[in-house]
Amino acid sequence: MTNVLGITSGVSGFAVPDIDAAKAFYGDTLGLEVSEPGMGLLSLTLPGGVTVMVYPKPDHAPAVFTILNFEVSDIDSAVDRLTANGVVFERYAAFDQDEKGIARSDNPEHGPSIAWFTDPAGNILAVMQSA
Repeated sequence: MTNVLGITSGVSGFAVPDIDAAKAFYGDTLGLEVSEPGMGLLSLTLPGGVTVMVYPKPDHAPAVFTILNFEVSDIDSAVDRLTANGVVFERYAAFDQDEKGIARSDNPEHGPSIAWFTDPAGNILAVMQSA
């Protein structure tokens, strides 16, 4: 299929009601590189150079699904560090989660080990580690 638009790259994005709270959470709590490109936006730079835009939306309603997954090399270490930074992990009845909130997988066919949490806007995020 031909790229009829001439697309050279893409950027994902999501909304928050409070840009300052998002900047503190993503920069300080998660330790991501956060910049302000203008127009009230935040730009998150993930390892590997992936950029995600965060934009203000005063009447924001968080999605009921995970909007951003962070692949980590050691899920236990990541969960421990996030917990130490005040992050509370979500519990879902559909998943068997351990005391840390991790739904563990030891088989790649069953998916990664994963633990969910929310940002200050209620957006669902996750850390995950492939089996």
